[in-house]
Amino acid sequence: MIRADTIHKAFGSKRVLRGVSFEVAKGESLVIIGGSGTGKSVLLKCLLGLERADSGTVQVAGLTNPRPQILAEHVGMLFQGAALFDSLPVWQNIAFRLMRGKDNLGHEAAHKLAVEKLARVGLGPETADLYPAELSGGMQKRVGLARAIAGDPPVLFFDEPTAGLDPIMSSVINALIREVVSELGATAVTITHDMRTVHDVADRVAMLHDGQFYWEGPTAEAFSTTDPVMQQFTQGLTEGPIPTLR
Repeated sequence: MIRADTIHKAFGSKRVLRGVSFEVAKGESLVIIGGSGTGKSVLLKCLLGLERADSGTVQVAGLTNPRPQILAEHVGMLFQGAALFDSLPVWQNIAFRLMRGKDNLGHEAAHKLAVEKLARVGLGPETADLYPAELSGGMQKRVGLARAIAGDPPVLFFDEPTAGLDPIMSSVINALIREVVSELGATAVTITHDMRTVHDVADRVAMLHDGQFYWEGPTAEAFSTTDPVMQQFTQGLTEGPIPTLR
């Protein structure tokens, strides 16, 4: 469902991605880890067509190097900060894309759909008419997840889904992600620093390091490998091959 073939991306003299290649099978949940500034978000933008790779190809849901407007029909995205539209009520946030373009849902159908998706993420129908400023951080993340799954897309992307949440709410969001991915039979890619998310969400883990996928493997092996780079990152060690500022 997702394939990246030798993706290179640079910004001026700074080479961010140096030949990243990987595949994600249908129904698989891949979690990409790596330090800040290693290119995880750039890679995600390349997969979504928001950035064009300097070379290499991207395939998502059978589309090669798709434009974001076309890809939007096939993917759902949960942004790091939820990225809700402050001026729109929750139900219009959830059904935003489906009320436009070829879907063109009317207000009544869109409101009904939004209430159904809110229920799926554990929020009541009264939430539909609230505005984002009236929601807690955890509720905003749930609304963002409801929007991501609104069209039952075959591919889902999650950008730091637990950022800014307390440990309990992080576990709730991770559990919801795992459940909706399984229910939809969706293919998922998550980028995160949160090792709890890796435990809860991943079928397979990949570490982006020095512009390439340095390590790939099953989730259990990500925490049991003796590789010094993986050990340093997953255990949060200050000593090791990854340089740290002191």
